[in-house]
Amino acid sequence: MSKAEILGNIRRGLGRGEPTAQQRSAAESRLAAKADNLIPKRGQLPHDEQVKLFKDMAIEAAAEIIELDSTSEVPMAVSEWLHKMNIRELVSASNAELTEMDWSALGDIQRVERVAQVGDMASITSSFAGIAETGTLMLHSGSESPTTLNFLPDVHMVVLHKSTIVGPYEDAWKKLRAAHGGKMPRTVNMITGPSRSADIEQKLQMGAHGPRTLVILLIND
Repeated sequence: MSKAEILGNIRRGLGRGEPTAQQRSAAESRLAAKADNLIPKRGQLPHDEQVKLFKDMAIEAAAEIIELDSTSEVPMAVSEWLHKMNIRELVSASNAELTEMDWSALGDIQRVERVAQVGDMASITSSFAGIAETGTLMLHSGSESPTTLNFLPDVHMVVLHKSTIVGPYEDAWKKLRAAHGGKMPRTVNMITGPSRSADIEQKLQMGAHGPRTLVILLIND
């Protein structure tokens, strides 16, 4: 079923006819304005407090946070974590930030740059932004960071810079639009903690629709 058919069914279900020229113009103006919604107070904090709130909310959502002083420390932190978990392969995004790191610290862990496949145990990507309001990561698709890396492996490791943390969702969307000249990437993923579901007998199941573990490598810059 096409998008036009779906929207047509919704319109008929609401008892509405085709929109008038005035209604179309009003809707287009509203979309173009990109006005903020009501922003809660916890999204209106100074940046240092936004970072603290992000960490608190992410940990509450069962994410693990490893704080680092610079990106040069990422390979060693990743190596130590993966060796502890007895994981010997890491599927990586191929964006410049990751490819320019010295990965020799991985030792016997093989790092490969490709899309994720069924059976992959761990992946690593960069994050576009962090949203303090809910401890959420914003990632978007691209040729150097396929969306499969965010969902197929059991472990998702994400590099996030403190400087990219914002308060509310509205600021993250503004940041994304500005970075892409007003256009949007094909896919934008909002990730809050590892995947979970309580749909089956009301029992919490981790990894129901994605990674069982989310590790945020938080860079102090």
